[in-house]
Amino acid sequence: MADGIPPPGDDPVGPASAVRPFLVTAGRVAPSSSGRTMPVETQVVATAEGLDVLDRLSFEQHDIVAACRQPQSIAEIAARLRLHLNVVRVLAEDLRAEGRLTVHVPNSDVVHDSSVLRRVIDGLRAIPDSRGVLRDTD
Repeated sequence: MADGIPPPGDDPVGPASAVRPFLVTAGRVAPSSSGRTMPVETQVVATAEGLDVLDRLSFEQHDIVAACRQPQSIAEIAARLRLHLNVVRVLAEDLRAEGRLTVHVPNSDVVHDSSVLRRVIDGLRAIPDSRGVLRDTD
């Protein structure tokens, strides 16, 4: 671990945060001024600038950028970091606006393909809960 930054593949966080979600987002629930939310399948990846300023970011922002060394979906980040989905959406939009993340919103026509939705559901079920137990498949 160089400069306090975990190597790729290591979990950048420990137990779930006890901080209330509205405190993390300063009470904001919409991720942007447009009020549109990022779909859960939106892919985000850290920029070189984001990685360069990693040690100057707030706790949750640090964890999001560190987790995004490889492309991650909003849903994957929320599950991995044990943060509320809307907290990740708000902070990811902030980080995008600051140039710390690159955001790739999928084509909406593909999102409505049932095979894509099935793969997303299967992927979410493959994420163990806080006790390390996998969810039932159906």
